Amino acid sequence: MKFLEKFNFTPNEIQEFQNTTTTNMIDALCEARKLVVANGEYLMDLGVKNFKEIFMNYYELFLLDHSNFVQIFNKYDRDDLVEKLDKNVAIVEYL
Repeated sequence: MKFLEKFNFTPNEIQEFQNTTTTNMIDALCEARKLVVANGEYLMDLGVKNFKEIFMNYYELFLLDHSNFVQIFNKYDRDDLVEKLDKNVAIVEYL
């Protein structure tokens, strides 16, 4: 899970994530790390400031095919979406 350091996760945060996530999900995220990184970079490029919080709560979303992932977020005005995500990451469930 060292690839999460690219998104400013500390070793302690990575360890905490691993301790609270199933082994199967950790394995899936590691196996698809290039996809997870591509999807994460897309959110960072949008200007999302609370990436860690989104990832910690909705990590399974980062396993979506990159084009599907992008399509979910491209439906909305970028600035409005970033502002809403900053205020409440739970809206990810409704995208």
